[in-house]
Amino acid sequence: MPAERSPRRTPWFPAVSVRVRILASILLVAAAGMVAAGTTAYFVQRDSTLDSIDAALVGAVNDARFIATDSKGTTLNAVLEAVVQQIRPGTNEATLAIVNGAAALAPGGDVDFRLEENRGFVARVVGETATGKVVLGNVRTDGRAVRYVAAPVSVAGDPAAGVFVAAFDLDAALRPVTDALLTSLRVTLAALVVLGLVGWLVSGRLLRPIRALREAAARITASDVSERIPVVGRDDVSELTRTVNDMLDRLDGALTGQRRLLDDVGHELKTPITIVRGHLELMDEDDPADVAATRALAIDELDRMNGLVRDISALAEVQRPLGVTRAPVDIAVLTELVRTKAAALSGHRWVTTETADLVVPVDAGKLTQALLQLAANAVSHGSADGTIEIGSATGLDSTGNPRLRFWVRDEGPGISADAQEHIFERFRRGATGRGSTGSGLGLAIVRAIAEAHGGTVSVASAPGRGATFTIDLPLPPGDGAPESSRAEPGRAEPGRAEPMETTL
Repeated sequence: MPAERSPRRTPWFPAVSVRVRILASILLVAAAGMVAAGTTAYFVQRDSTLDSIDAALVGAVNDARFIATDSKGTTLNAVLEAVVQQIRPGTNEATLAIVNGAAALAPGGDVDFRLEENRGFVARVVGETATGKVVLGNVRTDGRAVRYVAAPVSVAGDPAAGVFVAAFDLDAALRPVTDALLTSLRVTLAALVVLGLVGWLVSGRLLRPIRALREAAARITASDVSERIPVVGRDDVSELTRTVNDMLDRLDGALTGQRRLLDDVGHELKTPITIVRGHLELMDEDDPADVAATRALAIDELDRMNGLVRDISALAEVQRPLGVTRAPVDIAVLTELVRTKAAALSGHRWVTTETADLVVPVDAGKLTQALLQLAANAVSHGSADGTIEIGSATGLDSTGNPRLRFWVRDEGPGISADAQEHIFERFRRGATGRGSTGSGLGLAIVRAIAEAHGGTVSVASAPGRGATFTIDLPLPPGDGAPESSRAEPGRAEPGRAEPMETTL
């Protein structure tokens, strides 16, 4: 049993427009960058402030040592009093002298906060300095974070134990840094709002061609591809619009050609089907001669329809993008080979008076098919006998680019100027000639093969002067030159007594 297909999962994220996704991505990246920059600046400033506080606390201890040494006091109280009097606390600072485990001396006047009123803090400092070492620490007292330094103090001859304490209010000292962070966040939020508004307008303007493209694609149907998208600007989106318009042009041309082909095929097949049906309906089944004649007519019409279908298949094949397979080919050998094959088409005098002596990458099979089609056209529409010339040569066009030309020339009645304008269209048959019974696709196939090689096909003719069909192909620079042909047009090659010819 075949494995049961698991149900398709529905994406967890809601369907949102490209505009919203682009804008959200930009805002997220911008917000992340701004917040990261503001946070980094905050922590750098905070660490710098804390380092300066620690340096000030250590400096206060050093100043206390200097004052105590320079003091003339002989008792601990006298020394600590001198220290407290001379080290005045600044903004967000406080000092305290502890004697025998109790707050003894504090600066007078107004200070930002006081430490002597917090017995728990005093007891903590006494315990931390019991070992005789200077202590740096943090404590929360009276609702504020405090950074402090405690230094033991003793005086020779005085049994009392003292501690000098200097402290900073961390909350107050860090408030400018915190305010700067909050200001940065407010600016970030405002910048994101402005960026969002500008991004919404700009993205809408940039994506407007894509929306127009989507709407145009929704309006396009298999029967109508005439819709085109206006091109505004010269950016990448505008180039995309031009590319899509070019694609629609190609699609429109392909669909138009397909409709014309179907209309032409329907018209061409209608006649033989009507003929066969009419004769079958009127056939006398009891008359063997009538049955045989009707059978022969039906087979002839079916053969004609078969040829039509074959020509349509050939035309479709050469019009495919990959319908031409190039390989290095000796043009002189190819020209002689085509002349030899064409000689089997009729009893005309087939000649080659000039061949291009070079090797170029072309599709030999397709070019042979095109030249033989031109040869068959010369047999059908040219004179009943006489000479048909097949040749090739190289030369330069009006801009100096090298070209390769093949031609087939007959001595028939020629083609009128009006007919020359439409002769390469599908299902166009010559108005003159002998037995114009083809499908009308032969010259259209020749044109498709020439265009598949990047070239063109043309006809030069006048009534009573024959016709010359020319296939003109581009050559890579350096591969062709006027002197690379083996003979001048219209003359036999030097060294040959007669032009090559074959008569059957």
